[in-house]
Amino acid sequence: MGIILNLETATTNCSVSLAKNGELLALKEQNTPNFSHAEKLHVFISEVLHRSGLKMEQVDAIAVSKGPGSYTGLRIGVSAAKGLCFALGVPLISISTLKSMAYQVITDEIDFIIPVLDARRMEVYSAVFDTKGNQVRETKAEIIEESSFGEFAKKHKVLLAGSGADKCKPVLTHANFDFTTEVVPSAREMSLLSHQKYVENRFEDVAYFEPFYLKDFIVQGGKKT
Repeated sequence: MGIILNLETATTNCSVSLAKNGELLALKEQNTPNFSHAEKLHVFISEVLHRSGLKMEQVDAIAVSKGPGSYTGLRIGVSAAKGLCFALGVPLISISTLKSMAYQVITDEIDFIIPVLDARRMEVYSAVFDTKGNQVRETKAEIIEESSFGEFAKKHKVLLAGSGADKCKPVLTHANFDFTTEVVPSAREMSLLSHQKYVENRFEDVAYFEPFYLKDFIVQGGKKT
């Protein structure tokens, strides 16, 4: 039947959706500056099931945002997704965090969408998508410079969307660039993307799947011993 529970925890937005055949049934999310995923995720799961009038045993697959994003957030989401898959005996689907962001802002008014998640200093996590949602450049962690994404903006309208847009705007001054910080990763857009993978049987190995961290985890403020 294709009832899929979608979990998005890659950033500060703790987001859960339930969808049937790609159609959204229920969505619960909360975007706060402080990560609340450990406390909220399972509460939100229970709430979307209740709103939809469904039980956990009726879920056919679990989808999780695979990153890039927050190390801690991704670990929480993937751990929860794996646990549910093992408990229910259902497959695991992974969805690119940046691709689901791109799907929020697809429009005929622009030519390329570049989701940008804020990283350290002048760095962002980014990828480039066309207006059909196809990824046309690999995902990178990159420092923003005047030449960044220039090959796309030279002749085309480009939208940079996400938490990293503010740090890009003062540097990328070409007239073809536009910016929005209103886009945050959400389980809403995962509904269609996870359904597409479900019907194609594109599943992950539950035992060995790991989030796409893109960069190594760095402990802040630690002391050498």
